[in-house]
Amino acid sequence: MGHANSSTLDDLVRREEVVFLARMTKSTELWRRAQQSMPGGVTSSWANSRPVPVWVSHGVGGHVWDADGTEYIDMHGGYGVNVVGHANPAIVDAVRQRVGLGTHFAQPTDDAIVVAEALAIRFGLPLWRFTNSGTEATMDAMHLMRAISGRPLIIKIEGTYHGHHDATMVSIFRSADQLGPEDEPYRVPGPGVPQAMADLLRIVPYNDLPALERVLQQHRGQVAGMILEPMLMNAGIIPPAPGYLQGVRDLTRQHGALLAFDEVKTGMVVDWGGATRLFGITPDIICLAKALGGGLPCGAIGGTAEVMAAIADGRYDQIGTFNGNPLTMAAARATLTEVLTPDAYIAAELLGRKMLQGSIDALIANDQPCYGAVFGFKGSVVFHDRPATNYREFLAIDAAVSHCHFLVQHNGGVFLPPWGKSESWTLCVAHSDADGERYVANVTRLGQELTCVTQRSSDIFTNGVFS
Repeated sequence: MGHANSSTLDDLVRREEVVFLARMTKSTELWRRAQQSMPGGVTSSWANSRPVPVWVSHGVGGHVWDADGTEYIDMHGGYGVNVVGHANPAIVDAVRQRVGLGTHFAQPTDDAIVVAEALAIRFGLPLWRFTNSGTEATMDAMHLMRAISGRPLIIKIEGTYHGHHDATMVSIFRSADQLGPEDEPYRVPGPGVPQAMADLLRIVPYNDLPALERVLQQHRGQVAGMILEPMLMNAGIIPPAPGYLQGVRDLTRQHGALLAFDEVKTGMVVDWGGATRLFGITPDIICLAKALGGGLPCGAIGGTAEVMAAIADGRYDQIGTFNGNPLTMAAARATLTEVLTPDAYIAAELLGRKMLQGSIDALIANDQPCYGAVFGFKGSVVFHDRPATNYREFLAIDAAVSHCHFLVQHNGGVFLPPWGKSESWTLCVAHSDADGERYVANVTRLGQELTCVTQRSSDIFTNGVFS
């Protein structure tokens, strides 16, 4: 197989970026104006993407329109939030009826009971409290594990993101040469986070039970709990190896440590009952957000009776002025009881599998290495010759082709998350076969473009990794 030099691949990226920028004149204008009043010209640093941030005008169903009036099939989904689709009538009606009755009381409304009951059925944990984001949910989980156990240490998986509070902003989004030894990863905190917070964590690779057992043995009686995504996200999609989650459950119990699943990205998305139901392993604590609110800011934390007793008896105050806000509870109730039915997950996965197979076929036909995964509304295509099983393996995959894929999809009318390598697509209940076919057509064009690149030069792959 030929190998294109990096400048040739860069030429392809630059060409697609020129097309991108020509379509985004209003977004560019808004971004430049916004830089005078907002750092980086965006509302969140995650939106500050190359070549310019995309400014959105509105969305309906499975489609969005940018500030220039261009329509896209939306498979970004607000980083996995909008599985109900944009302006879903059930969500609009629920919020419209609620907003005229008052938007905030800092007191519970009856919708909160229905939401909690629905979550208990889906996830198998009996008691629930609400937050406003995934960051708040995982923060409560960390607090609860320490408050209940009286122990200081928490184990987390290398490379995972659990929100931007101090307790978890360690070992994330780093280059491979900064991770440290595999058996003792560096505990380097993110910017603004004290080293003292990082020292309260222990890092283990995903899908590695011996490493977890070794850490639990080394710190016997000191580990309050473990937090992990049961299915690793932000790395394409990496599912658990057979027996891994059960092994984690068994080991944490043996050592008296609590287990928290971060289902912020997977809950209500990969299955009707999230990864918890999909894989049949129930933790002590589940953290939810993103898709729960049907597009409104909403999070939740669920737990066993023993765990949540710490909240009920006052050992831990789970608080927040906007927790259980009437608008978010109305939207969450409609999301859970009217929109995200079991049949919705079956339909989404069928469409996703067609997209994945079509994409794999197109890339293979053009001699491009690839793999992918589909679970419910989530799916990903990764441009590499073998599936990663943990963060280190995924980090070694070059990001250039993934960025090119984002550009090709965007220029071809499909809006994906701009951090192409790390993210996956999110379908919604309004997406159609035609939407999926557009995605595959764009992948096909990318494969053909990459083949042309390989034919023009002798340097596109090194051991299957884009250089």
